[in-house]
Amino acid sequence: MNDFSRRKLLKATAVAGAGAVVAQGVTTAEAHGASAVNEPPKHSKCPPAKLTGRIVRPDNAGYTEARLGWDQLFSHYPLVIVFAQNTQDVVNALTWSRQNDVAVRVRSGRHSLEGWSNVDNGLVIDISELKSVHIDSAARIATVGAGLSQLEAVTTLAEQNFAVTTGTEGTVGLSGATLGGGFGFLTRWLGMACDSLIGAEIVVAEGDECAKVVKVDPHNNQDLLWALRGAGNGNFGIVTSLTYRVAPLKSVTYVQATWTGIGDLRRIFDTYQRTAPYFDDRLGTQLEIHRNQIFLFGVLAEGTPAEAKKLLDPLLSIDSPQVAVQVGNWGDVYAGFQIPTADEPANWKFYSQFTRKPFPSKAIDVIVSFMQDAPTDDSNFFAQAFGGAVRKSPRGGTAFPHRDALFYSEPGAGWGTRSEEPGVCDPLTPQAQAWIAEFSLALRPYVDGAYVNVPNVGMQDWETAYWGSNFDRLRTIKAEYDPHNVFKYEQSIPPAS
Repeated sequence: MNDFSRRKLLKATAVAGAGAVVAQGVTTAEAHGASAVNEPPKHSKCPPAKLTGRIVRPDNAGYTEARLGWDQLFSHYPLVIVFAQNTQDVVNALTWSRQNDVAVRVRSGRHSLEGWSNVDNGLVIDISELKSVHIDSAARIATVGAGLSQLEAVTTLAEQNFAVTTGTEGTVGLSGATLGGGFGFLTRWLGMACDSLIGAEIVVAEGDECAKVVKVDPHNNQDLLWALRGAGNGNFGIVTSLTYRVAPLKSVTYVQATWTGIGDLRRIFDTYQRTAPYFDDRLGTQLEIHRNQIFLFGVLAEGTPAEAKKLLDPLLSIDSPQVAVQVGNWGDVYAGFQIPTADEPANWKFYSQFTRKPFPSKAIDVIVSFMQDAPTDDSNFFAQAFGGAVRKSPRGGTAFPHRDALFYSEPGAGWGTRSEEPGVCDPLTPQAQAWIAEFSLALRPYVDGAYVNVPNVGMQDWETAYWGSNFDRLRTIKAEYDPHNVFKYEQSIPPAS
């Protein structure tokens, strides 16, 4: 992470009405050829659909940029990409795909870590340009377009001294993070991101060839709201807006500690896992291990540097780490620790896992051994403490099942240089993929479950790894809202028979 650099914040536009703020996304002119190319099949049960919005096809300028995701390990060539400008564009695109028997995928922040938000010879419905924001400060409710990134959401809410839980990566799509569960530095204080989700607008398949808009809240389609809270990533429909209950947050204290080398890793990790899940609930932390450095990051909501250092003293007293402290608005702090995508490796592979009991010394030895042999400096192992508000499910419940975990952890391999024409023959790829697969396998006796936002295509029993005993209920809800299994990908939820 970068030390406290500042980035330009997304500005909201004030409108009439006490306590209300609106920020409208930039409208982009339609690309040429923004219309359907084929006639729908005969006996269509709804009017023939035409593609609308900003449309990019293989022969358009900008197609390469439009098709690439954040993780360039995956490269797909869709037939057409629709950048929706409003909800009707999404309805039109979904209807068109069904009438023309074209596979469809949904995309927002382009961080699908197995490349499943893209598809060869199919239709990608990209909702990243749906960026409207409405904040009712009196009611403490925010309704946002599903195209916001996490950085845009954090900074816009912070301008009004509000917050919801998000992940730490600013370029990740807010909707994708939330719909898979969502956790970060505010999790122990505010709960999962999906816990604050109290409503959504979602486009679902209707009948044999059509699409419609469905409103979801605690009083309407409550079963779908439950499912969207932890299993909503492209399984039931296309979410176009999200409504959150937001929390007041005026100031945070951000602490970053850095140890040179990993000689103290055993002591640091064991201390972390035995203290961080039990800190004051306002303190969220992440321990990040590289082959030549160890980082500790902490965010204390509405707290002082003295409080933060006292809480973190069991860790900060190990050896003599370099410690930096910043106090300020959460949006400023969050923007300051972002790393530009251009400075990150092109290729990434992760394995997600939850831990319900502290790692024994043998497990910590596994981390030491593999990190000493990491393929690149960017490759890492990180842990993020749970506990606190994570253990409290919101009214109506959620599909996210891992609330009793002590911490979440994740080995990750990052390698390669970004390019406008990425290839799949990076010479380091076999080594990096073998390293992380063996690392994950060695830790398997000590971990449980997996995180749907960090999937793995080779995972066995992924259904229960992601959702535990909730999977059968999710299949029943899938059968109600998507009986024809329109929203289908490699690890999507199938409808109940």
